[in-house]
Amino acid sequence: MPWAEGLTPVRMRRVAVVVPQAALRDALVRIAEAGCVELDRVEEAVPGPAGLRLRRVQGRGGEPAGPESSGTVLLAVTAPDLDQLEERRHIGLLAGEAQLEERAKGAVRRGEVAALAGWCPAAAMPSVAVRVTAAGGALVPLPSPRGTDPPTLLRPSGPVSFTPLVTTYGTPPYADLDPSWPAGLTWVAMFGIMFGDVGHGALLVLAALALRLGRPQRLARLRRLWPFLAGAGLAAMLAGAAYGEFFGPTGLLPVLWLAPLDSPARLVAAAVVFGAGLLALAHATGAINRLREGGWASALYTASGFAGLLFYLGLALAAAGLILHLPSPAVGGAACAIAGLALVGFGLFRATAGGGAGLAETAVRLFDVVVRTGANTLSFARLAAFGLTHAALADVVWRGTQGLGGHGAAGMVSAVLLFGLGTALSFGLEALVAGVQALRLEFYELFSRLFETEGRPFRPWHVPPAEPADALLRR
Repeated sequence: MPWAEGLTPVRMRRVAVVVPQAALRDALVRIAEAGCVELDRVEEAVPGPAGLRLRRVQGRGGEPAGPESSGTVLLAVTAPDLDQLEERRHIGLLAGEAQLEERAKGAVRRGEVAALAGWCPAAAMPSVAVRVTAAGGALVPLPSPRGTDPPTLLRPSGPVSFTPLVTTYGTPPYADLDPSWPAGLTWVAMFGIMFGDVGHGALLVLAALALRLGRPQRLARLRRLWPFLAGAGLAAMLAGAAYGEFFGPTGLLPVLWLAPLDSPARLVAAAVVFGAGLLALAHATGAINRLREGGWASALYTASGFAGLLFYLGLALAAAGLILHLPSPAVGGAACAIAGLALVGFGLFRATAGGGAGLAETAVRLFDVVVRTGANTLSFARLAAFGLTHAALADVVWRGTQGLGGHGAAGMVSAVLLFGLGTALSFGLEALVAGVQALRLEFYELFSRLFETEGRPFRPWHVPPAEPADALLRR
């Protein structure tokens, strides 16, 4: 797969499933087993015979629910006796039949032929076509309807995936870049800066390995989050090595860069510079997204497009010139920032009704752009602030441990207890705080520049057959 293709969502194709009406059920069962086609559905469809029976069965045991919420859903390969399913209260098969009825109502029928439209990943079309052909039909590619974007499916990344970080925020539009890996690595890096300690990071790595192996079993449902724990632990170990922290300032490791409590101002400055770099990358990605979504007209004049990128880069260059006492970069950066802000203002004014009210609205929104840009950049100082808090808590625990350790056997026992309890408390508290704060910076400062609209997630219809998985292909 080309690297450029890996930065975009899975390519979707509009398709039609064309089959003889007599084979419609067979084709739907095969499509449901494949689980890679999203079929169009009729809005507010009246429940069919299976749907009505399902509601009656569910109503006897509690509140009626739709077929999508009925436990383990299955599909019989051949049409079952619905009265018998109701009598035996087989909710799984009734739910599967209700879903099949709902999809079948979306079929367009002409004579003896029925056709259903939907979306399918381009790479999965050959395998789906084989299944539809086995039912006596055909899978026909269709042009995408005007004004309708395909659903979005972010690319699976094998055993290591950061897509949950993006989908928790929302679904990117189909035209946008897939930010899963950059977003995951950014979150990991920010967590490590705030949680820099080799010992604490190693504990996170061990927890990630246990989660990957399904231990403990009661947390098995969280298994997909193990890459976040592992990445966060490794980043914390790297930052801890730079800080010289191993369960606090124990002196077991040399300081490779700086000790947070000894150089707080330097750490804050580094955090803000790091955040400015991330914001510049987010602006650049947002500009590419605006270009892919609506062309140059949309990308050139928006605050999250090329105009905003020019403004931010100019502002950063001017600030660097002023701090380093370099007049040329300061003047050049200021000129770029003014030009970018003027383009943003032009785009904002075009969206108003014009006149004096339009000018006033544009001025207010431009002021908001400037204030938010500065506030978002300074917001990354929290990386240093929480890194200092973590170091301070570990320092308190270590000083207390040293103080108790010099008072005989009882003092040694108290020191061990204090070190264990203090480490556990600071570890749990700071891990939670660092995780939440990294997520906050990701969502509010970075993702707000990547996405202006939200896409629609790809929801393929998948119901396993009641028979063995290969029974359909053996018939």
